[in-house]
Amino acid sequence: MRLVIARCQVDYVGRLTAHLPWAKRLLLVKSDGSVSVHADDRAYKPLNWMSPPCWLEESVPDPSTTDEDLVPADRRLWVVTNKAGEELRITLEEVELDTSHDLGVDPGLVKDGVEAHLQELLAEHVHTLGAGWSLVRREYPTAIGPVDLLCRADDGATVAVEVKRRGDIDGVEQLTRYLELLNRDPLLAPVHGVFAAQQIKPQAKTLAMDRGIRCLTLDYDALRGVETSEFRLF
Repeated sequence: MRLVIARCQVDYVGRLTAHLPWAKRLLLVKSDGSVSVHADDRAYKPLNWMSPPCWLEESVPDPSTTDEDLVPADRRLWVVTNKAGEELRITLEEVELDTSHDLGVDPGLVKDGVEAHLQELLAEHVHTLGAGWSLVRREYPTAIGPVDLLCRADDGATVAVEVKRRGDIDGVEQLTRYLELLNRDPLLAPVHGVFAAQQIKPQAKTLAMDRGIRCLTLDYDALRGVETSEFRLF
């Protein structure tokens, strides 16, 4: 990655034209070839950019030239071109920083709290569903897809649990289909349902209640054994 801080002006020439007047900015050149122009605001969003595949050509003027059509000797010109022939023309002066760094291969974003994590944690702490409950199997197979958790309640009843991050009507409909299929199996019936999510929409709760499905709001931090940062009275 190359970082350049300089006073610059930027002109985009392509399907339309755009101009950034002279100002001090950060120029970011990544290993994928992309070039972006940033101000000290707007969060992560650049003022202008060129996405790969694109090519950067940098011109450093000859100080001895007297041709007024060329870039003055105290300036640099970047021309970034993509395969459509569009150009990002960046004229730089007063360069304060020009440095390159090898960041290596990034492993990518690992999301915490996705449904797979919730399912795994709930399986480990199945008592969250009720005292005396036990886990029969995770990803219990059916002809229309796997049920997240198949559990046994303290009274011996079979319970199908659907786990979501955000519970909506579609999730309730999905669990309803599982229950209809599971209740055809005499070795499992009667099978009850629990719809578990970090957040459950009111419409989903109403539909679940109408179909005899219990709703459970999950506390992800509590399942992980992490103390919540929310204020408590006691």
